[in-house]
Amino acid sequence: MLSKILIANRGEIALRVVRAAKELGLATVAVYSEADKDSLHVRHADESVCIGPPGSAKSYLNGEAIIAAARQTGAQAVHPGYGYLAENARFARDCINAGLVFIGPRPENLELAGNKIKAKTLIEPAGVPTVPSSPGPVRSPGEAVAFAKQRGYPVMIKAAAGGGGRGIRICPDENSLMEEFAVAGAEVKAAFGDDALYVEKCLVNPRHIEFQILADGFGNVIHLGERECSVQRRFQKLIEEAPSPALDPGLRAAMGQAAVKAARAVDYFNAGTVEFLLDQEGNFYFIEINARIQVEHPVTEVVTGVDLVKEQIRLAAGGRLDYGFEDLRLRGWAIECRINAENPDFNFAPCPGTVEEYRPPGGFGVRLDTHLYQGYELPIYYDSLMAKLIAYDTTRSGAILVLRRALQEFIVEPIKTTIPLYLKILDDPAFQNGDIHTGYIKKFVPEDEDDDDDEA
Repeated sequence: MLSKILIANRGEIALRVVRAAKELGLATVAVYSEADKDSLHVRHADESVCIGPPGSAKSYLNGEAIIAAARQTGAQAVHPGYGYLAENARFARDCINAGLVFIGPRPENLELAGNKIKAKTLIEPAGVPTVPSSPGPVRSPGEAVAFAKQRGYPVMIKAAAGGGGRGIRICPDENSLMEEFAVAGAEVKAAFGDDALYVEKCLVNPRHIEFQILADGFGNVIHLGERECSVQRRFQKLIEEAPSPALDPGLRAAMGQAAVKAARAVDYFNAGTVEFLLDQEGNFYFIEINARIQVEHPVTEVVTGVDLVKEQIRLAAGGRLDYGFEDLRLRGWAIECRINAENPDFNFAPCPGTVEEYRPPGGFGVRLDTHLYQGYELPIYYDSLMAKLIAYDTTRSGAILVLRRALQEFIVEPIKTTIPLYLKILDDPAFQNGDIHTGYIKKFVPEDEDDDDDEA
């Protein structure tokens, strides 16, 4: 049994884990950089340890300092949140070797999730449809061109390791493929230390659908339904919702079954998502497994009533899954907006600063996951995500109305945010009708017109 856990993260996800742990009766330890000494996750945790200066490399990415903090405080487990070390197999293994429980997937799962080529070779024999791609890493532009000639253009260059949109290049013809190959390789080498690339057939204007999965240590794997994540900019999600307006019961059942098959094929453990692309003809294709809790997990929690962070902790402590998707009573519709400290009118430039006026939204059907408060200073060192606003109603149209009202109430001055962009999207008839895809955002972000983000 666990009695104390350390949260190896910051911001809203660190506060989210602190709250879940406390509700389970567990003591909590927050780690923080010098820039985050006044953050809410530090204030709400039972104990806190400073692990370094503001830069992430010397604090939130410093695995040795985090493990030392766990030992110092007597924590028995580490929850990595998302980002930072959440998908770092070495860190997970170091935690285990130090006698700590890693609240997340096994190191083997993390290694496999970081190697998309190997993951596909394990998942395809399980009968899960995948996007046609090169059978292994493509080491030269010539190899990439040979694949494209066989499968046809457009094609997509992707990193074999890592994620977050790094290295992704969409190439409509041979000239662009030759030009982009070296650039993509250099980018992923700098980001992940590995320049391995692969090439896959590019689907035009697909939807991005992910299925939430849970797996225990006794061989039980379930899914908790899907999330629609098609509204994204440069492969970074902006709006997520559950369920998807594109899925009927038959397609939902088929994709859910495929997600479970994929998780079983890689012997998955704990929480994660199986990611799919859905084309305009209703065909779906596996693209990857994300081995962590996702930023958008609240929309699934709202419609299922399942606390995913508590389930992560329970499974890591040896708990068993005794329910399945058919046992859940799905309720209504939930939509989440990622509120970033960015200015959409100036190419989404980051806008750190002090929050001088803070008025969060409230009312029935509103959930706000944030670490903001009046007087809080948004550091310049970290990701610009500052809040996740989730709206719920019995129908999708009702959830849109709740979300619009909540966005209008949300005041964070003088920080520039993405709220005005979301209000424009909610007023768009195409969004209201659920007519969205991965290139949808171009309608509102003209400067992205040359980025070819409408294919994934």
